[in-house]
Amino acid sequence: MTQEIDVYGVFIPALLVWMACAFALSASLRRLFAALGFYKLIWHPPLFDLSLFVASLGCVVFILPGIAP
Repeated sequence: MTQEIDVYGVFIPALLVWMACAFALSASLRRLFAALGFYKLIWHPPLFDLSLFVASLGCVVFILPGIAP
């Protein structure tokens, strides 16, 4: 069964909300890593950013399963 969130009659997929949360989390982590100089140790920064987003999306989906019943 697909999960959707009703926002004033507009159905939004729960995955879209989770992806927005994960994007905000990964953006803040990218900014922190850039400030710490962590990207000097990374071979391929865009690939690392993608994997950071996927990992943060997995964490958000695991931690916040009750966002859409």
